[in-house]
Amino acid sequence: MVMINIRPKIAIIGTAGLPARYGGFETLTDYLTSQLKDKINFVVYCPATPVAQRLRSYNGAQLVYLPFKANGPQSIVYDVVSILLSVFSCDRLLILGSGGAVILPLLFSFRRKFILNFGGLEWKRSKWGRMTRAYLKLTESIGVKFSNDVIADNQYFVNYILSEYDKNSTLIEYGGDHCVEVKNLHNKLHEHYPFLGEKYFLSVSRAQEDNNIHLLLEAFRGLENYKLVVVSNWNTSNYGRDLKIRYSGFSNIILLDAIYDLNVLNAIRSGCFVYLHSHSFCGTAPSLVEMMNLGKPVLSFNAQTNLETTERKALFFNSSDDIRVLVQDTSTSDLLAIGVAMKEIARRRYTWNIIIKKYLEVLR
Repeated sequence: MVMINIRPKIAIIGTAGLPARYGGFETLTDYLTSQLKDKINFVVYCPATPVAQRLRSYNGAQLVYLPFKANGPQSIVYDVVSILLSVFSCDRLLILGSGGAVILPLLFSFRRKFILNFGGLEWKRSKWGRMTRAYLKLTESIGVKFSNDVIADNQYFVNYILSEYDKNSTLIEYGGDHCVEVKNLHNKLHEHYPFLGEKYFLSVSRAQEDNNIHLLLEAFRGLENYKLVVVSNWNTSNYGRDLKIRYSGFSNIILLDAIYDLNVLNAIRSGCFVYLHSHSFCGTAPSLVEMMNLGKPVLSFNAQTNLETTERKALFFNSSDDIRVLVQDTSTSDLLAIGVAMKEIARRRYTWNIIIKKYLEVLR
């Protein structure tokens, strides 16, 4: 008798689509679909995209386009419609983030397996107004309660979910080994980014208040002998625009607009001396584990999630004054030792091979 192995059909909901251009959820989706395509039939829901740019499939996954944006006010409708469509055609739903989870109580009769990637404490972010925060807290609670399995990307979130909702979750972090070291820099890169030949501190971050870029800039304003390079989407928020205006005049501070060419970004990341991670509300931040995979010393904002990610082996700050002290008083040998520790942790915990195996166990 011939045994037929039927692959489950799994929808991935809540991303900006494929191919991945940026973002942790998008990179995760790229790796899931490429590494598990022989075991799972994936359907990936994608936001509004010009017809000429649409693909029918990617990494073997079927792409379904909806007429909504993946970010902003339309993102809730985008997620809800994706969930509604997929319960009719898929065996399991991997829902990335809880924004659309408000619909889940109505879908119990479909007997589908709902897998929620918790995403993080979005309702605590300062960028949201009171009504949005209330909605996000509500959808968080609904998502956790009505999902068959919950995935959390940081041990702090695992602890929070158990304490807040009395529910166990599975810890699955992010891979960072797609960030590769660039050793031989092209001359044109040196021409465009002359600091590549110098000793510089680096931060790559979205320009939003709870990412605390202002702490870094204020610290280096008083550190004229140390160079800081910050890559960010400055022009997408008042916060970013104000910082760019205020700190563009300092010779030791270089403010670069967001870089989406990974070859260029990897060259800049590879050349830095120390990485500054200033996020306060992320979980296991992809930008952090990428730099840990490169073996870079890390100075991190003193948030519980960052302590968990780095196993408390980085150096931590709470203020601009803390940063100044760490930059001036930490020896090169101590920094290099921290870099070695970061790489050891990353190789043990934050490679895509490890992450995909963990997801497969939950998705089966």
